[in-house]
Amino acid sequence: MFKKILIHQAIMNLGTIGHVAHGKSTLVKALTGVQTVRFKNELERNITIKLGYANSKIFKCKNIHCPGPGCFRSTGSERKSSPFCDQCHSDMFLLKHFSFIDCPGHEILMATMLNGTSIMDGALLIIAVNETCPQPQTSEHLAAVKIMNLKNIFILQNKVDLVSKEKAFSNYQEIKKFIQKSYLEKSVVIPISAQRKINIEILMEFLVKQINFPSRFFRQSPFLLIVRSFDINKPGCQINFLQGGVLGGTILKGILCIGEKIEIRPGITTKTKKGEIICHPIKTLICSLSAEKNPLKYAIPGGLIGIGTKIDPTLTQGDRLSGQILGHNNSLPGIFVNIFVFYKLFKRLLGISKSNQTINFIQLNEILMINIGNSSAGGKVLKKKENIIEICLTNPICCNLGDKIALSRRIEKHWRLIGWGIIKKGKKFCRSAD
Repeated sequence: MFKKILIHQAIMNLGTIGHVAHGKSTLVKALTGVQTVRFKNELERNITIKLGYANSKIFKCKNIHCPGPGCFRSTGSERKSSPFCDQCHSDMFLLKHFSFIDCPGHEILMATMLNGTSIMDGALLIIAVNETCPQPQTSEHLAAVKIMNLKNIFILQNKVDLVSKEKAFSNYQEIKKFIQKSYLEKSVVIPISAQRKINIEILMEFLVKQINFPSRFFRQSPFLLIVRSFDINKPGCQINFLQGGVLGGTILKGILCIGEKIEIRPGITTKTKKGEIICHPIKTLICSLSAEKNPLKYAIPGGLIGIGTKIDPTLTQGDRLSGQILGHNNSLPGIFVNIFVFYKLFKRLLGISKSNQTINFIQLNEILMINIGNSSAGGKVLKKKENIIEICLTNPICCNLGDKIALSRRIEKHWRLIGWGIIKKGKKFCRSAD
């Protein structure tokens, strides 16, 4: 049964993290064959701006005498039949099916990266060999995945084809010094060239053998984090052929099936004349399920899936529903505007190369950026007592008590990660309207 699921749907999400222009999108393309940089403004600037997604299947040669690591091969998710081994031309069998989340590395897009960590089961930290280590966002991204307690983290030394052997070894020593006395101290550093696909087979072998499969809860009520939403109708489409909005995300627990009734929270938010916030949860029906180009009858936790619905497509276009939660009717957690957070600040400021890296204490009435799961919102500090602060959010967020959050402060015109916290309790100030 599990093997049949593996053919159609990915079972784990791996993120690519690291500094800008270190080769994250190039690595995803080398593993999946998919170019995640797709939008016009991304192509013009040659950087990832929105979260990119692509799936990959990893196969191994059936010939037990075929030497490794050349006995491994990756293909796109849509391939149904097994490929032939490049070394001995024997048949191959499917071992793993991954979804890759390509995170932006630019400092101004840190909020997008933080939202991406909420759906990761592991991460590939890419460090370019032709730059000193660590770069600002290398440190910041590593701190972000540590907040989410990610265990499956691999360090890749990219662009080894651009430097000499001596320079590559010197950079390797910088990486080892960077991860010294951290939870990644014993991690293996894999030298690769994503552009020329050097040592990609070794990476595949590590992904197959070293990654620990996370625990999944199939019998619980479904809980899906929405990270993208689309309007798939082309301009000029006749009304008879209009299709409902499409949602993209990953299931953390439970199973979703075609035909089920679902609810999206917080949904559409409005304000009364008195300034009171009202939430209108969206209730709809699942019309279709897919994993990239593979149609599904049901979807399990792990991997990125697309959900076709009957929602008005104007509500889903341009990622308007990104950051919301999807589940069965009346099974989702509460919607909060005020939250009480137990927080801890980092010892020093990350993502900035200047000498002044001290982090000042959080002050009353200070504006912070709060990342809760796949959503982000501004927040004003209303009260403070020791390590507990009350934050008034700029927009309602659906979350569970006990969820971890990331705290960022605006420093030199950019949001910088300064610490993390745990939601202890919240006030449901918003009045829901069905």
